[in-house]
Amino acid sequence: MKLLDRDNVVGYVFTAPFIIGFLVFTLYPIVSSLYYSFTSYNLLEPPQWIGFDNYAKLLGDDDKIGKSFQVTFTYVFASVPLRLGFALLVAMLLNKAAAGIGLYRSAFYLPSLIGGSVAVSIMWTQLFGDKGLLNSALSLIGIHTETSWIGHPPTALWTLILLSVWQFGSSMLIFLAGLKNIPHSYYEAASVDGAGAVYRFFRITLPLLSPIILFNLIMQTISAFMTFTPAYIISRGEGGPLDNTLLYSLYLYRRAFVFFEMGYASAMAWVMLILIGVITFVLFKTSTYWVHYESKGEKGI
Repeated sequence: MKLLDRDNVVGYVFTAPFIIGFLVFTLYPIVSSLYYSFTSYNLLEPPQWIGFDNYAKLLGDDDKIGKSFQVTFTYVFASVPLRLGFALLVAMLLNKAAAGIGLYRSAFYLPSLIGGSVAVSIMWTQLFGDKGLLNSALSLIGIHTETSWIGHPPTALWTLILLSVWQFGSSMLIFLAGLKNIPHSYYEAASVDGAGAVYRFFRITLPLLSPIILFNLIMQTISAFMTFTPAYIISRGEGGPLDNTLLYSLYLYRRAFVFFEMGYASAMAWVMLILIGVITFVLFKTSTYWVHYESKGEKGI
């Protein structure tokens, strides 16, 4: 088969935008950031090779990196389970034939549709500010406070977690699709045998939904590690108060575009990439013990 026959040329023409986009906007930046991670580079002068100094500084000499890891892990391990749990609960409530059910599904999905945008983050500052809607609602029941929940160190990160949980719509739709694929005859047979709702949930729904749970868990975990916009807008780019909203992605941004330490920021990016890869690998390996695939009749990948 000729490499440049007419059919091949047409195929190359149609795939060229993707190939060029991948090479220019994905592969080249990845390779460049790996190189820059071993250099001292401030965007204004040519990069200077310094070996593993950036990684040594990241792992031992940066007094804020530990705080950013702590904040990020707290955010991830709190927001992801809450988000998935709430998404599954709402999906089960919406997995019924009822009047206007499509409208309810659309309404619950809407927060995820607008995503972690700047407008939503600004709205969140108005809700949880010292004169925000939350404090106004509390005053109606006799609780008068002027606490800024976003500016108060113990609660600042939890406002970001609450924002993440509020945007549960995408996970909800995936759970809903999985629930609709579970044969209703399973529940009928369990009911005939006297199984209650709790038993049916843990013995039928969760096992058959476990592949969907694994998919949502991995995707939402990766997404949580990459969260940037809400923390940037709500803390005005500084990660306050007292670095309690200094997510790793926000700290990386500050190192790169506030302090112009692009080499160090590139090293931070690669450390986060490796960390996410390790966590994803662990999730896949541990799924052997709790993910059930009906077609195989056994657990595991």
